[in-house]
Amino acid sequence: MRPTDRPAQSSKPAFRLRHPDRVSQASAAMPDEATVFRVTRALHLLGEAARLRIVIALLAATELSVNDLAATIGLSEAATSQHLRLLRSESMVRTRREGRAIYYALDDDHVRELVELVLAHDDHRE
Repeated sequence: MRPTDRPAQSSKPAFRLRHPDRVSQASAAMPDEATVFRVTRALHLLGEAARLRIVIALLAATELSVNDLAATIGLSEAATSQHLRLLRSESMVRTRREGRAIYYALDDDHVRELVELVLAHDDHRE
């Protein structure tokens, strides 16, 4: 069959919707592709164990240096710095310089709330 011989595709789905009003409501709530990409990236970053440990440590201690974070999560300072770089690039953590020392903290309450909610969900499952 040549491309010109194909039947014209209908804009209607090939199946009958059971709840078109719900589909319409769900479609209207769907964010644009750029937003979906950014949120997926943020969740992917938190899906790595070392980065989640960093965020949990910052939840508990509010602010820590790379040395303190590395000791807390059991990684080298270099590995911890790489994870912090990724978290900082997505505005999940922020820095504060004091002399030669740099301290890391969660950037805003949204990250705190997200991680606390996931931890509460895990407690609920047990």
